[in-house]
Amino acid sequence: MDVYGLLGNPVGHSLSPPMHEAAYEELDMDARYVTLEPEAIAPAIEGANALGVSGLNVTIPFKEDCLPHVEPDPLAKRIGAVNTVDFSGPDGSVPTGHNTDAEGARRALERHGVSRDGASAVVVGAGGAARAIAFMLADDGATVRIANRTVSRAESLAADVSGAAAHGLDELPELVSAADVLINATSVGMESDESPVPADALHGDLAVMDAVYRPLETRLLREASACGATTVDGAWMLLFQGVAAFELWTETDAPVERMDAALRRRL
Repeated sequence: MDVYGLLGNPVGHSLSPPMHEAAYEELDMDARYVTLEPEAIAPAIEGANALGVSGLNVTIPFKEDCLPHVEPDPLAKRIGAVNTVDFSGPDGSVPTGHNTDAEGARRALERHGVSRDGASAVVVGAGGAARAIAFMLADDGATVRIANRTVSRAESLAADVSGAAAHGLDELPELVSAADVLINATSVGMESDESPVPADALHGDLAVMDAVYRPLETRLLREASACGATTVDGAWMLLFQGVAAFELWTETDAPVERMDAALRRRL
């Protein structure tokens, strides 16, 4: 049996287990997906490697702390965070680290026909999700504007992303009015019916993705839909980062629709 899992603390709320278990069932794979809540990342990675675990997802608070304990691929190194660890190398080798959050956001946009090449994109937020999304957008040819409450954090991220510029939240109306793509990478809209973007800045030529997946229809997406914008809920990014991890570990095409159904049943 192949064992995969999720490292984080806490992870009891995670939707990864049902999503991955659905894939194993669909493909008749002898595999299990478990959750682990270690106090420190180093012994967890070492122990998983020694026990023959095939692959791990990594979530808060270990994504950045994981880097020194794996061989990160170029993208994970640039982003500065790992969310997927692969142990498929030879015995005794250092496991490889990857960041599928960027690929998850890319595939979510592609699923909805959203082009990035040549687009003007606004990312709200400057945390971990924003970093992955901003790198993806720039790599795909978009001009990236990063807006954050603390402008210095936006400036720090923009300095790492090719061609990106930093802004304060007060500049959002002007930025969004001229944008092709808008992505909320903050938690605004998760706990209350709020949007990080003024409704009157939204327009019908905009594609809007919200990284928040609870609720599926946030106020931002509701207001964007009302003005005719293309909308992408946060479950798509969650799904496709898991799909990318599954395909990395197994070298098998993921049963995307089955994984999506399993995920959305839990939301």
